[in-house]
Amino acid sequence: MRSIWRTLDRSDLTGIATICLAVVAIGVSYGASAVTAGMPAWLPILLSVLVLAGGSEFLFVGIVAAGGGLVAAVLAGLVVNARHLPYGLAVPDVVGTGWRRLLGTHVMNDESVALALAESDRDRRRAAFWLCGLGVLLAWPLGALLGVLVGTAVPDPDRFGLDAVFPAVLLALALPALRADRATRRAALVGAGIAAATTPFLGAGLPVLLALPAALLAFGWGGKAAEPA
Repeated sequence: MRSIWRTLDRSDLTGIATICLAVVAIGVSYGASAVTAGMPAWLPILLSVLVLAGGSEFLFVGIVAAGGGLVAAVLAGLVVNARHLPYGLAVPDVVGTGWRRLLGTHVMNDESVALALAESDRDRRRAAFWLCGLGVLLAWPLGALLGVLVGTAVPDPDRFGLDAVFPAVLLALALPALRADRATRRAALVGAGIAAATTPFLGAGLPVLLALPAALLAFGWGGKAAEPA
């Protein structure tokens, strides 16, 4: 842990702390929503520890609260979590081996992977990934617990705008990459367009999965077009 503090600078630590605060905030919304939907208090807390994936957990709670079956809710969560497959391929050098790989796979999330990919140095990638991943591991269950505690007092937590915290954080993380080159911007625009166009027709999480291969194809095409003849 001491090596992590030495590897990252103040701006990195501030960014990770901000992300963890955002995770707590959205966790409050998640825990409160689950309780107000009639679920037992222990369920969102247990899911926040074992699953540790906000998107799939929100989808699970939403499907069950709407009267959907447990099998359908679990399958939908697995589909949303399929995005972790390319995550693992993108950061194999920072996860580690042995028991570290098991823990690293568990703390692999949107934020930790985004921060790792934003670093060019391997040691900094590893430090950013682990510090952010472990921070989320603590922050998400804490937020869920706080949400459960205040769920009865706040019947509609979304009216406070807590559900907008995560998208805002992810957008802030993505903006530096969009300035990098034309191919990256093209891939992002293609993926965003496909996700936006299919959102009215597909369930939560599916538009993003559909946009991913198209964005990768656009990125590959842009990269080839930029190569000198």
